[in-house]
Amino acid sequence: MIAPGKIPDKHLVAIADGNSRHREQLSSTLQSYYSVHTYGDSTNALMGLGVSPPGLVIVGEYVPPSSGVNFIRAMRFERELGQTPVVFISDNGDPDVLAAALTAGATDCIIKPYRRSALLSVISAQINIKVEKSWKELPSLARDALQDTLTLFGSIADIFDQSYPIQYGAVAESCASVVDAVTTGVFPAILEGVRDHDHVTFVHSLRAATLLALFGYSIGLPRSQQILLACGGLLHDVGKLAIRHSVLNKTENLTEDEKQMIRDHVGLGVSFLRTASDMPKGVLTIAGQHHERLDGSGYPLALVANQQNELSRMSAVVDVFTAMTDPRMYKPRYRAEEAFKIMSGDMAAQIDQELVARFREIYLDTMPEVTAKGA
Repeated sequence: MIAPGKIPDKHLVAIADGNSRHREQLSSTLQSYYSVHTYGDSTNALMGLGVSPPGLVIVGEYVPPSSGVNFIRAMRFERELGQTPVVFISDNGDPDVLAAALTAGATDCIIKPYRRSALLSVISAQINIKVEKSWKELPSLARDALQDTLTLFGSIADIFDQSYPIQYGAVAESCASVVDAVTTGVFPAILEGVRDHDHVTFVHSLRAATLLALFGYSIGLPRSQQILLACGGLLHDVGKLAIRHSVLNKTENLTEDEKQMIRDHVGLGVSFLRTASDMPKGVLTIAGQHHERLDGSGYPLALVANQQNELSRMSAVVDVFTAMTDPRMYKPRYRAEEAFKIMSGDMAAQIDQELVARFREIYLDTMPEVTAKGA
């Protein structure tokens, strides 16, 4: 049984498979994206799942001393594992075995041989289904903001891949729900609701959009400017849609080529945003300058303080804070106060300290419950 108080870790994927070679191949594939625990038999697997509840379990056809189907049944007897997504991997696609796995409680099935991209898509989709279902319990404005921006982000990814022009009006309409959540005070539910979503770029972008809108609202900017800030936050990292997930989520040190690939996301994003004839200059500034630093150490233009306007500086502050407090595989997630301490200490020469102080006051005053939990 799972010990009381144990909380499933979304970023943990467990593998239960008696085929040691396949188990090792799966583990190697997934380690760039998730924490991975592997088990070669049902007894150790059930014990391990009890100690470290995962966000998803992958089950092979044979989990000694019995079948993968029987292991799934045993999992479902554990109350705390009753809703954990399970992906069953079939050796040959036998219809009877697939049907039995689904009846036992598998939420999806994959048949060998399969592409790595197909496996990753299934895992991410299963984790996100559970997260998105939880949004139904949130206040309507927060729920609308999450659903509207997720739908928009998916369409942007398709548009980006197909080199179609983006429509700013659609972005502004979606981000209006974020601003509504900010002005009515329900925005903390957005930040909490998106945190566990398994789309790193979307999570970071929506958090940046929400916090930029909060910044604008708190300093008295009009609604139109709050929407512009939210749009800039949602779109600022759109160029990362062109970067392989294995690079974005890499836990090891990046190579020089990979570092350059990451830096290139700024130029790629700005070029894409310019396909919209009505894209506001402010959104382009946020997308193009959120990695610039006052001392000239930023990229891609190495702008110094007197070359950056307040919008550029605001976006840098919020992007740094959001990146430091985002859940990421390759780095620890800082608590808000820890992030602010670094931003006003080690990074004092790089980002606008007056804006850091104003943003810190706004954030801590408006989100006491979230900060108490370590957001």
